[in-house]
Order: sequence, then C-alpha cells, then structure tokens
Amino acid sequence: MTHRYQTVTRREMLRRCASGFGAVSLAALMTDKSFGGSAMHGMHHRPTARNVIFLYMDGGPSQVDTFDPKPMLAKHNGEDPSQFFKVAPTQFNNNGTVLASPWKFRKHGQSGIEVSELFPHVARVVDELAVVRSMVSEFPEHTSANYFLHSGSGLQGRPSMGAWLTYGLGSECQDLPGFVVMDGGLIPPGGIDCFGNGFLPASYQGSIFKPSGSAVANIGRREPTAERQRRKLRLIERLDSLTAAQFREHDAVESAIRNYELAYKMQSAVPGLMDLDSEPDHIRRLYGLDAEHRGTQIYAAECLVARRLVERGVRFVELTCPRLDTDRWDQHANLKYGHEQNARAVDQPVAALITDLKQRGLLDETLVVWAGEFGRTPFAQGAEGRDHNPHGFTIWMAGGGVRGGVVHGATDEFGYRAVENRVEVHDLHATMLHLLGIDHTRSTYRFGGRDMRLTDVKGHVVHPIIA
Repeated sequence: MTHRYQTVTRREMLRRCASGFGAVSLAALMTDKSFGGSAMHGMHHRPTARNVIFLYMDGGPSQVDTFDPKPMLAKHNGEDPSQFFKVAPTQFNNNGTVLASPWKFRKHGQSGIEVSELFPHVARVVDELAVVRSMVSEFPEHTSANYFLHSGSGLQGRPSMGAWLTYGLGSECQDLPGFVVMDGGLIPPGGIDCFGNGFLPASYQGSIFKPSGSAVANIGRREPTAERQRRKLRLIERLDSLTAAQFREHDAVESAIRNYELAYKMQSAVPGLMDLDSEPDHIRRLYGLDAEHRGTQIYAAECLVARRLVERGVRFVELTCPRLDTDRWDQHANLKYGHEQNARAVDQPVAALITDLKQRGLLDETLVVWAGEFGRTPFAQGAEGRDHNPHGFTIWMAGGGVRGGVVHGATDEFGYRAVENRVEVHDLHATMLHLLGIDHTRSTYRFGGRDMRLTDVKGHVVHPIIA
C-alpha cells in the first residue's frame, strides 16, 4: 500500500496544533515592533535615518531656474543653442533659442549656496541641504521617468522605493500604514503604480491619504456599535484564515487579513493624526496654513501631516503636488507664471518642515528628499517654455545623516548636461537605503527566477554628501 504524505508549513502547523494558539502568539509577535514590525529583514549597518519624507515635484522643475544658476544663459539669451552644444531630441522637438532665467540667484547661508528668488523660504534653510546638481535620468517622458524615479525601472509593475523600505525595515507604527502617500490633488503620470508594491506582498503598497477632510476612504465604521464591528471582523478573519490554510501562503488572503486589522486601528488613529487645529498657532502660521494662496494651504497641510506621521513612526511618506490653475512643474509654455505658482505653493511649507523637524530633534533621523523626475532644457520650447531634460538636473536632500550646506556635482556652463560627479537614479536609491541602514546589494526579493532589488544591478552610494 502506498502512503502519501502531505507537507505542512510551519504556519499551518501552528494553526492546527493546540487549537491554533501558536499562530495567535506568532501573529502577536510579528506585529510587535520589538520583534518583527520594525525589522522585517534587518539592517546591514547602523542607520543615520529612520524615516523618509519624499517631496515629489511632479513634472520636472527647471534646474537653471531653481538651484543651478547659469550666467551663460543671460549672456547668450536669444541665440541658437546648437552653436554651443549638440541638442539632443526632446519630447516635442519644438526647440527655440537659448532662454535666460527670469529669476535672479543669490548666495544664502554660511555655505553661500546660490538659490533662485523663486525660493526665498527654502533659501533660509539652505545650510541644511545637500544640493545635487548632476542628477540624470534614462527617460525623457513623464510616465516612464516617474516609474524610474519611484521604482528603479521605467516599466510599470515594479515595487516603489516606499514599498522596498517598508519591506526591508517594517514600520514602527502599529495603527497606521508604514508607507503613506499624501495626495495634494495630483497623482503623477503613471498613476498609483508609482506607489505600488509590484511583486512584493500587497501589504507594502502605499496608502493614499488626503491632507484634509476625509483623509482616508472607506475606513469609517458602518456598524451601529464598535462591538458589532469587532465581531464582524473576527468572523471575516476566521473565514480568511480557513482560506489561507487551504491555499497555503497566499499573498492576497494574508494581505486582506492584515488590511482589515489595520483599517480597524486606523479608525481611531486617523482622526487624531489629521487634527491640525490642535497644533499651536505659531506652527500653523509657520507652515502657511493661513496663507492666501490655496496651493500653499494645501501643501502646508501635507507637510504638517508628514511631520506628524514620522513622529508616529511611519517609515516612508511621499507628498504629491497640489492642483493649481496651471500645470504642475511641466511648463512647456508660460514658464514664468507656471513656475512661480508651483514654487509659491511649496516654498514656505517645505522650509517650515525642515525648520520644524530640526527644532523637534527629528531632522537628524528623518531623511527629506526633494526631486522631480527630470529637469528642463536651457533653451526655449517655442517662445516661453522649456522642454524635458533628463541629461542634467537638480535635486536636494536634507537630514538623516546628510551633510548640510554642500553642493555635489555640476552641469555644463549652460545647465544642459551633467559633467561632474554624475548621479543616477540608482545612485539616489542606493544612498537613501544606505542612510537607513540597508546595503542596496543585499536587500533582495526572489522573483522570476532571480534576486530582484530596487537598484537592479547598478547603483553606488554618494558618499560625499553623507556626514
């Protein structure tokens, strides 16, 4: 007689043995931040940052109009750019003459870093910034460039950096998601896949919050009493557990169980998180909640909620741009008005965020990153716009072990191409992971027959900007 033995996973054994109390104990341990919640896969070295706030500048701010001054643009304004450099194909190939910046630059802080008059508030905290003027991207159009910036791949479906970080480190927050996206009104080209989990378990995808009003959809209690809701959730959990036992390790079922539990906890946590009226008046004014400009009000709320999220232990927070009466930073025409409106929306809140984090002792452990998916051309598109430019642009980082008051890399004299200390998107990701205690070459996930990672097979840590 032939005997057939059915293999049993450790989790299934715990569910079956001793009335399932082993599984209950394991679940409690794995959600405890001292056991599994804050170190899902462990750090590789001592971190300098614990959290990330990613200030995503949707559309691509112009480097030569913000943080990379180029006097040669004014000197040769209106001239043919092809006599100075080879012009690569652009998104629309409607290329005009060299276009001088409409804004003046001045040196600020003890570091003397030059900042455009578009950012008078950020200029006051410039000594906290590491300005990288030599970023490059591999993609010249928004959707692929957004996927690349967020996930290290220009294709849809890869895990975003927020998902990778929460996968690698977990979250120190028990009643909020580890990865939160503050939606100011503009989800970038590429959609919510920019914040997706890809092939990682679904529980690591970004959760989208609104900065005001009903912050999170569908977490309100519909049952008449909390006890009835709790009984309903226990029933759902039992049914899901039976399904999970039948299908073994099934991501959709496992993630559904965790999401129900988290949503239940968020019903109590979110109202307190979003109560910005509890902030002192001077903090509300600092961020610009009382500003006349609607865009400033929206982004002020985003930044203030971001600070409150990292205070509660949320690992990764991304802020999207507010919806304005002009396009996001994507000024193919009307550069002056468009960039002024976008800068006005984010300038005061961003500076306030840096200031507030520092005065609370949180900046040292919070990495703040300001970046778009690419920059703009130093020559005009048409008469008064700038086309996409992935060949050289500017981002900056602050806090979390970053050296403040430094400039890294350079573009050519027209601000077109990175010519000194090029920094690729994979290098940015490697540096972010390094600051959080992760060796990017060792943070992997087995998928499709190979060990996948955020930085693919590339990436180098940018050590000169690390303190």
